[in-house]
Amino acid sequence: MVVQMKTLKCYIFIGIIFVLTVGSLSHFVYQWSGNNYIAGFFSPVSESVWEHMKLLYFPMLFYSAIVALKLRKSYPCMIPSLCFGLLAGTALIPILFYTYTSILGKNTLLLDIGVFALSTVLAFYAVYRFTLSCRLNPYAYYLYVFTGILFLCFLFFTYHSPDTGIFSIPHPDSSSISS
Repeated sequence: MVVQMKTLKCYIFIGIIFVLTVGSLSHFVYQWSGNNYIAGFFSPVSESVWEHMKLLYFPMLFYSAIVALKLRKSYPCMIPSLCFGLLAGTALIPILFYTYTSILGKNTLLLDIGVFALSTVLAFYAVYRFTLSCRLNPYAYYLYVFTGILFLCFLFFTYHSPDTGIFSIPHPDSSSISS
């Protein structure tokens, strides 16, 4: 069991590094690709909070698929845990962003990066804890459905987003809540 925990910790640590690296790079992919339509589905096409949720969602989804295939036999509770971590980490981005901007009245690049990093670390921490406890297995179906719905929402709202709320581009010199 100790060897298995070390293996899981290693994959969790690699996942954090992978998502932070790939997510940071994916911030620029749409622009680097010459605004390629397909690239826009998986990387931000604007500076909205919604689009920045992709920075965590898609790298973690990709990493989760690889890890789930590799470790599902050793850790039978891992797939629901990965879905929960993916959903929780993605949801933490707007929660933390709107919390700090409501306090400060503006957003700043350094804190935006911190929100992404903290959301990633907490997402993988949740994966680790729930993989070991297996408490999410009764909710596996719902976690799979919500993960799929969020995937479809990212695809749809990339090019069909309303000009309001989480889909609007926050302004760094004014409160993001009022914009």
